[in-house]
Amino acid sequence: MAHFCHQVRALGHNTYRRPYEFPLVTENRSVLIVDDEHDIRELLVLTLGRMGLRTDTAPNLNAARQMLGTVAYDLCLTDMRLPDGSGLELVAEISTRFPNTPVAVITAYGNVEAAVEALKAGAFDFVSKPVDIHMLRGLVKQALDLNERGRAQTDDAGRLFGESEAMVSLRRTISKVARSQAPVHISGESGTGKELVARTIHAQGARAAGPFVPVNCGAIPAELMESEFFGHKKGSFTGAHVDKPGLFQAADGGTLFLDEVAELPLPMQVKLLRAIQEKTIRPVGSSSEVNVDVRILSATHKDLATLVDQGSFRHDLYYRINVIGLQVPPLRERDGDLPLLSTAILQRLAHAMHRATPGLAPAALQALEEYAFPGNVRELENILERALAMAEGEAIQAEDLQLPRGAAAAMAAGGAGTGSAAGQGAAPRPGADPRTLSPYDTASSALPSYIEEIERAAIQQALQENRFNKTKTAAALGITFRALRYKLKKLGIE
Repeated sequence: MAHFCHQVRALGHNTYRRPYEFPLVTENRSVLIVDDEHDIRELLVLTLGRMGLRTDTAPNLNAARQMLGTVAYDLCLTDMRLPDGSGLELVAEISTRFPNTPVAVITAYGNVEAAVEALKAGAFDFVSKPVDIHMLRGLVKQALDLNERGRAQTDDAGRLFGESEAMVSLRRTISKVARSQAPVHISGESGTGKELVARTIHAQGARAAGPFVPVNCGAIPAELMESEFFGHKKGSFTGAHVDKPGLFQAADGGTLFLDEVAELPLPMQVKLLRAIQEKTIRPVGSSSEVNVDVRILSATHKDLATLVDQGSFRHDLYYRINVIGLQVPPLRERDGDLPLLSTAILQRLAHAMHRATPGLAPAALQALEEYAFPGNVRELENILERALAMAEGEAIQAEDLQLPRGAAAAMAAGGAGTGSAAGQGAAPRPGADPRTLSPYDTASSALPSYIEEIERAAIQQALQENRFNKTKTAAALGITFRALRYKLKKLGIE
């Protein structure tokens, strides 16, 4: 308590001697302060007042609820522990009733678990006691900037093309998490666009004016990792001829995107955890720490939970970076998005080549829709770029795509199975395994029926091996989910 009284007195003294230290924000903005300690409320009122903000205070949850019912606030600051409840209750209520009002939580020093719970409940950010005035002012400014962007912002997530249910849900989730400062872990298969998701979160958030610094954790040699992340001082090691800022300092005020975070070695995981929790770094060779203000986004195509169980990824770091988890769907689960996505990619590629945008011939589009795309959107981009270079007419043909032979064979088998009958002969012998038969066993064998039996046996076996998960079954068979659904109906498989 004495510490807070000292802060208040010092703040009051500085109010008149150095008012320029307190940046003014837009007028007529209001903040609700909820805390049962009078000295903390006074400290916050003085700080925000010097920023040109109007403040109201409430000593408990009940008073805060009454004030929220009568005034539209631009920001709420609440203590975690209140006489009549928890600040988490207020965070949840405001997130539901007033989604455009950011909430920041004041937590006890070192209480990381409480901070994580607040972020999961929907808090914009948190500040630890004793309150650091500089960090508090930065937090308030970012929260109010977020509201300004919200009023004038266009849908940056429109870069994530697609109208499938999976993509609509992804864009909706991105809009929500962008309003928070919580760490987000983005998971998904290789090539799904995890970095694009991270860039969209950054662009829609309060840090959009700050830097976005992506780093591939698997591309940095282990011996240089600490220097790359935290920087170094001149002479700290052989070859350190000048001071060098690290990635954390480069991302100060913005977002640090840790791609392939699962590749971090265990010793670096410990240091990274401390930097995230304490919001400070120590450059190699330095005797002092440096404050940094970054939002952490991370991504990997691996299962971090499994790596934690195996002991190759620290549980505490996983807990810290995975406050909000976001799954990016593979291309095969984005039903109906392929034509729209292909057109957008072709337009971009053609523009870069200074040529007219070609269309996709019906056979080419069908070939793409029947291909499983294990490399997802990145593989689609590579296929279309190659096809654009190979195509001679105004439309890209199926042969221009040069899809892998396995896909072409599967497409040919599917086409034969759906074509007209080649004859009126009998089906294969009842009870016989169609994979062991030859279409030339008898003169009366019907090729379409023979192929259908092969397809039926292959699909049934794949279903059993994948525990009747249709998405995994389609991937195992090398066809799209839509194609599998069609074949199940056509072949009468329940």
